[in-house]
Amino acid sequence: MEFSTKVQITNNAWQIQVEDHILLLGSCFSTNMAEKMKEYFLQVEANPSGTLYNPISIVHHMDDAEVQKADVIIVTFGTAWVYELEGRVVDNCEKKPANLFVRRRLTVEQIVDAWRPVLDKYYNKRFIFTVSPIRHIKDGLHENQISKGILLQAVDALQKGTKARTVYFPSYEILMDELRDYRYYDEDMLHPSKTAISYIWERFRIVFMYGKSIAEKMHMLHQLWLNKNHKILKPDSQEAKAFQRQLARDEENPKKQFPWIK
Repeated sequence: MEFSTKVQITNNAWQIQVEDHILLLGSCFSTNMAEKMKEYFLQVEANPSGTLYNPISIVHHMDDAEVQKADVIIVTFGTAWVYELEGRVVDNCEKKPANLFVRRRLTVEQIVDAWRPVLDKYYNKRFIFTVSPIRHIKDGLHENQISKGILLQAVDALQKGTKARTVYFPSYEILMDELRDYRYYDEDMLHPSKTAISYIWERFRIVFMYGKSIAEKMHMLHQLWLNKNHKILKPDSQEAKAFQRQLARDEENPKKQFPWIK
């Protein structure tokens, strides 16, 4: 008997290689995913311009975000709501009174019109879009669902004509349907718990890093990360010193293969 609705995801046509540079942009869920990737020593950069929740603000910072060296760009849309000042979408409060801003909800067409030139400009990059599972309930659950629905429709529209290099990953659906239980939320009941983040990361890894050679490299790198982050209770003990010597030997081969490992 099944007690949850499994989100069916087919393996992607292209894979993320261990050697790829990965740029994550968008909501704080992007940062969550980046932290999981760092546990495998992947070459990751997350939100260099700060956390950005709406699609227009992300576009504003695309050219400042080291896009040129990225092989894969993972974009997480958080909300369709934006704040405008003098007719332009702002990315933060700019230290000005709240009553100066106009808050409105983007349309699917406005998001697509803003993002289509980005995809055209960076035609040689691979994009993964996702919608953040973090709930924005300032205006209520109903408005949150409408906002998420707009984002989902926008991503679907952006994929038309670009599916060879533009993919959607259903992190929102995984939390809403597979993990439909408040034990998978943090204390605020809005953000996913560490368990949920780990689960979504595992689904992501299986979809985008599923080849045998990639899996072997990932296993080796994760084991190295676990060893390097192992807490030694008695650092002066003979056992601890032996562990450190073994760790140094274990690092030699990965560092030759993957010179970016520190």
